[in-house]
Amino acid sequence: MSRLPSVTVRRRIANALFWTACSCCLAGVVAPTLWMLIGVVGRALPVFHLSVLTQDTQGNGGGLRNAIVGTAVLGLGVMLLGGTVSVLSGIYLSEFATGRTRSVLRGAYEVLSGVPAIVLGYVGYLALVVYFDWGFSLAAGVLVLSVMSIPYITRATESALCAVPTSYREAAAALGLPTNWALRKIILKPATPGIVTGLLVALALAVSETAPMLYTAGWSASLPTGKLTGSPVGYLTYPIWTFYNLPSKTAQDLSYDAAFLLIVLLLLLIVAGRLVTGLARRHAEA
Repeated sequence: MSRLPSVTVRRRIANALFWTACSCCLAGVVAPTLWMLIGVVGRALPVFHLSVLTQDTQGNGGGLRNAIVGTAVLGLGVMLLGGTVSVLSGIYLSEFATGRTRSVLRGAYEVLSGVPAIVLGYVGYLALVVYFDWGFSLAAGVLVLSVMSIPYITRATESALCAVPTSYREAAAALGLPTNWALRKIILKPATPGIVTGLLVALALAVSETAPMLYTAGWSASLPTGKLTGSPVGYLTYPIWTFYNLPSKTAQDLSYDAAFLLIVLLLLLIVAGRLVTGLARRHAEA
């Protein structure tokens, strides 16, 4: 009986040490992030003005309208191209692929997810910009960003569909429902929140990239022309990367404004993801 209190004390001490270590690790991740966010917002707000949203970049000054619109166009292209390919790939892997085919495809996107972004950007530069003579362009940037996003969206789609109970599929098969109809009307609905989350995470990663865009999209101080090839595009990460190292205070202020706008964009994506997920879950429950 005398050993029980000592065992309990040791367990409580071990539990306290474990949670203390977890708290320290969490603080080690959160504290630098908060420090960076506070630093960016604190430097951007005093110099932020509405002309940043309404004027194009002029040399090392002006506004960021061209970069904002360019980022939006690039993100839309990634959702249309990369999102479509990835969601269809995830559906195929979860519902139709079997055996060696599934293993090969899973291994392919796992390998693709480990390729550094700058390597994909350089390959895109050699293949699209130089070999196919697309030049720095919207099409080259969208294609490279779409390739980068495919592993994340495909994995999210497959995981979301695999989480749907097997009884849904068995009930649909027992009722004699066509496979495609059951997939659209029954299986995809509860998986929608996970798919949307994967799409938004991939979009956030895509619009935050710099190296692949330097190799493929180039940079433009004007609004996108609508041409897919032969016309560079502006984006928010370029002034963050380039203008911060310039001696001009105007250029440095513009880099902080771009970082602030990118943070706001990412927060809006997170909020949109939560809203869409909540609505999808309510609809699925109904």
